[in-house]
Amino acid sequence: METHSRDLEFRLMTIKLLNTIKRKHTYREISQWTGLPVTVLSRYVKGHVLPTSKRAKEIWTSLQKIADLETTLLSRIKFDEMGYFDNTQIVYDIPLLRLATQYVVSKFAGRRINKILTAAVDGIPLATLVANSLDVDLIVAKKAKEVGVKEYIEESYIPPDSGVVVTFYVPKDALKKGDSVLIVDDIIRTGETQEALIHLVNKIKAEVAGIFVLVAVGTEWKNKLSVPPNCPVETLAVVER
Repeated sequence: METHSRDLEFRLMTIKLLNTIKRKHTYREISQWTGLPVTVLSRYVKGHVLPTSKRAKEIWTSLQKIADLETTLLSRIKFDEMGYFDNTQIVYDIPLLRLATQYVVSKFAGRRINKILTAAVDGIPLATLVANSLDVDLIVAKKAKEVGVKEYIEESYIPPDSGVVVTFYVPKDALKKGDSVLIVDDIIRTGETQEALIHLVNKIKAEVAGIFVLVAVGTEWKNKLSVPPNCPVETLAVVER
């Protein structure tokens, strides 16, 4: 049942992608890219009929090249003299994040996921859209405890060259043993934040089903993550620094 549900979600996300592309391009252009008749595309866009699973994958593959999310993301990244960049043009651009959400759904289609976990604060917009698309709960790991929550799962780490201990807190009843968790974040630099999230999931004996990050800075972070076997790690864009 769950696999069927994920397949249906992917087909619906393909329709959303078509609608997004249709805002800037004509049916004739989309027809040339996908090889599908204008009449068929029109029925999809208007919601009169859903594409089959096979056709949805073909449409998705064709239109991802047009959407070109990686180029869009990289064009918005400008580093300062300290090696940091302003990510507001990415994390608060809802149309862009919707396309990224569709990308996430396509990459993790067929996997059991019942929780989305992110770290406050910049990962929240994307994680919210992904959780909404998959119709699952969103959990935000925060750096402070909230009044009214009695028990927390917590994990601490020291960011490189900071000399400061950072602690993430998640309400204990938000995660349960056996949960299948997709970790979603906006940026990965050192991997410390994502590693802390992995440890939070492990502490409650839940499963890390996958990790998705919009932008990866370099590749050194790969040595930091203790990724479980058969757990995919996906990034949409990689920038060297």
